[in-house]
Amino acid sequence: MDFTMEKSKVQMLYDACNYVFSQKQLPTFQQIHWLKNILNLFEAVDVGIDEFSSDGSPSSSNGLISGQGVSEITYIHIHECDKFSMGIFCLPAGSVFPLHDHPGMTVLSKLLYGSVYIKAYDWVRAENCSPRTSGVAATAIDGIFNAPCEPSVLFPRNGGNIHSFTALTPCAILDVLSPPYSDDFGRPSTYYSDFPIPSLAGYAWLVERELKLQHDLVVKGAPYLGPPLDVADDLC
Repeated sequence: MDFTMEKSKVQMLYDACNYVFSQKQLPTFQQIHWLKNILNLFEAVDVGIDEFSSDGSPSSSNGLISGQGVSEITYIHIHECDKFSMGIFCLPAGSVFPLHDHPGMTVLSKLLYGSVYIKAYDWVRAENCSPRTSGVAATAIDGIFNAPCEPSVLFPRNGGNIHSFTALTPCAILDVLSPPYSDDFGRPSTYYSDFPIPSLAGYAWLVERELKLQHDLVVKGAPYLGPPLDVADDLC
């Protein structure tokens, strides 16, 4: 396959994801590392976002999404098929994306701009990758990330599969999920409350919670304004 620098970065990422995640076997370490390297090339403008614009509206005067003008958590859909999805979450300062899981998924993420606090857990005993309602989890990530930084990868059983985001400044995160969420295929998004265990530093008891959508989480949609994507209909 031809992965040349003449293509847009988003096309390079799509082509690479389509190649890696359309295989029958699980991706190799080398393939995941390859995807990380491609993600690491991205800046906000590569996916149609002007990170410096503060027009006060989601769409800036130059035809890009106004990164500083986003007032609510906003999702920009790029692509989704049975094998993987690509999209961007834009978060205004102070917003929180609650603790949630990624059952049976591999997720690659790139912080495009801004600063974000991430808290992430992995189940202590993960017999399978099915969604769980409660259990003991170990802290995998607990820290602040500032762009530019390397992409992160989480796996079904490690790497911080259950995580939350708190935007310390306006920020945006480019995500690749494989496979994507699907209620029909047993991959719903489950949200949790975490209760630290005083006698076990670094561990918490996680309990499924029901979100009050108008209070706990509101996600708006915005159009993708980056380079066009040539989708291989026969593969994905």
